[in-house]
Amino acid sequence: MAQTPVLDVTGGGAAPREAPPPAELPRRPLWRSLLERREAAILIVAVALFVYFSIASANFFSVSDIQNLSQFVGPIAVIGAGEVLLLVCAEVDLSAGTVFIFIPFVVNYLAGAGLPLIVAILLSLVVAGLIGVINGVITTWLNIPSFVTTLGTLFALDGVMLTTSNAQQLTMPGQSSAIGKVLGIYVWSEILWSLAIVAVMYVVLNRSRFGMHVTATGGNLTGAAEAGIPVNRVKIWAFVVCSVLSAFIGIIDAMRINVLDPGTDGTQEMFYAIAAAVIGGTALTGGRGTVIGALVGAIVLGVLYVGLTIIGISANTFILILGAAILLAMIANVQLAKLTVQRKAPT
Repeated sequence: MAQTPVLDVTGGGAAPREAPPPAELPRRPLWRSLLERREAAILIVAVALFVYFSIASANFFSVSDIQNLSQFVGPIAVIGAGEVLLLVCAEVDLSAGTVFIFIPFVVNYLAGAGLPLIVAILLSLVVAGLIGVINGVITTWLNIPSFVTTLGTLFALDGVMLTTSNAQQLTMPGQSSAIGKVLGIYVWSEILWSLAIVAVMYVVLNRSRFGMHVTATGGNLTGAAEAGIPVNRVKIWAFVVCSVLSAFIGIIDAMRINVLDPGTDGTQEMFYAIAAAVIGGTALTGGRGTVIGALVGAIVLGVLYVGLTIIGISANTFILILGAAILLAMIANVQLAKLTVQRKAPT
C-alpha cells in the first residue's frame, strides 16, 4: 500500500504514514444496468404485449393459445440463434428455413431405405452440416457474399426436395417410437428443446473461445486475422451450426406435425428468425448479437401473431407491424452503436 512520508518534529526523521484509502466509485443502480442491456427494450415490449392482449381477450392465456404460441416461437428461436451466430460474423444464411423443411425429407428417405430412425436422424444432421460447409466455403474461399451463396442454396435445396418427392406430401417416420415421443410427439417437446438449445447457444456465444472468435471476426475482420484468429474457419463453423440447428428443430417440428409438405419452402421461418434476431438487438453489421434477445424477439412475434388472431385482426396487419418493428429495431441498433462509440471515445 502506498505510504506518505510526514515530518517528524521530534527530530527522528520522516515517519511513514499510510495514505487514506481511495474513495469508492458510486455503484450503478441495478435498474440502470438492466436497462442498458440490449435485451431490455424488447423484453419490456414483450411484457407490455402480454398485458395488453390479456386485457383485450380473456382467452389469451388459455392452454390451447399458449400451446400455439410455443409452437410458433420454438422454431423461430432456434433458427434465430443460428442466425445470430452468423449475423455477429457479419454474414447471413437465407437457406436456413429451407434446411428446416428439407432435412425431415432426408430422414424419411433414409428411414424408408431400412436404416434405424436414430441413424437416419444422425445422418440427416450430417447432411445439414455439409450444407453449412458448402455455404461457408463458397462464402469465405470464393469471396461470394453470403446473401448470394445461401440464396442459391435455398433454391437448390427446394428443387431437390420437389424433385425427389415428386411434389407429393410425405409422412414423418417414427411417430410411435420412443425417439419420436421424445423429439416431438409430446405437446411441449418443441418449446422445451428450443429453450435448451437457446441456453446452450448463449453459453457458446458468450462464454466460449469460439464465441469470442465469432465476435472478434464480425467486429474487425482484419484485426481478428492479424491477431491469429482463423476467421474463415470461424465463419464456416458458424454456417455449420446454423444449418444443424435449423435441421434439428425441423425434425422436431416434423415429428409434431407428421406431414412433410414440399410446397413449403421455409422462407417464412427464416425471415421471422432474422427479424427476431434484429428486433432482439443483434446488429446486421456484425460484432454485436444476443441469443437471448433473439428468443425474446421470437416471443414478441409469437404474441403479436396469436394475440392479433384472437382479437380478430387479420394476418395482413401482423405483416405490417412486423415490417415496422424491423425498421424501428434497426434504427435503435444504429443509434445504440453510435452512443456506445461516443461513450468509449476519450474526452
